[in-house]
Amino acid sequence: MHIHKYEKIWLLFGIISLLAFTVTIGVSAFYMGNQPPSCLVTVDPTKLDTTAPFDQPGLKQVGEKDYELVVVASAFNYDVGPEKVIQVPVGSKINFIGTTKDVIHGFEVAGTNANMMLEPGYINTVETTFNKPGKYTIVCNEYCGLGHHLMFATVEVVE
Repeated sequence: MHIHKYEKIWLLFGIISLLAFTVTIGVSAFYMGNQPPSCLVTVDPTKLDTTAPFDQPGLKQVGEKDYELVVVASAFNYDVGPEKVIQVPVGSKINFIGTTKDVIHGFEVAGTNANMMLEPGYINTVETTFNKPGKYTIVCNEYCGLGHHLMFATVEVVE
């Protein structure tokens, strides 16, 4: 069987690309230790109102500029404490801890790297530092029903 010169070149290019991608993934996974997130931390979604820390959602200061924000998502609402606006000073690091009572919700702080999926029965966390003052909107980026567009809260970073 005769293979044309250009076919050989493209076959060689494809094989080299596959090898390069495989080596990249192997180095990332085994040498650098990057792994997909695991859902090892679970909670009973029917008992969130009596399970710490979700029984008192909201912002807690845990260090000089370190904060922990406990978020409970439910039918078209983010429960982030008594206010829908969370205020922190510039340079603050917030560890978002979230879960949901009912269906899958998204959690994204627009303009930052904070982005996670909230699933019933699982606790998810993401941490980000706010170095610029301004208002950052927390939105649900996973369609969750007719009132999906009503799910929001705000992180206000002040000087």
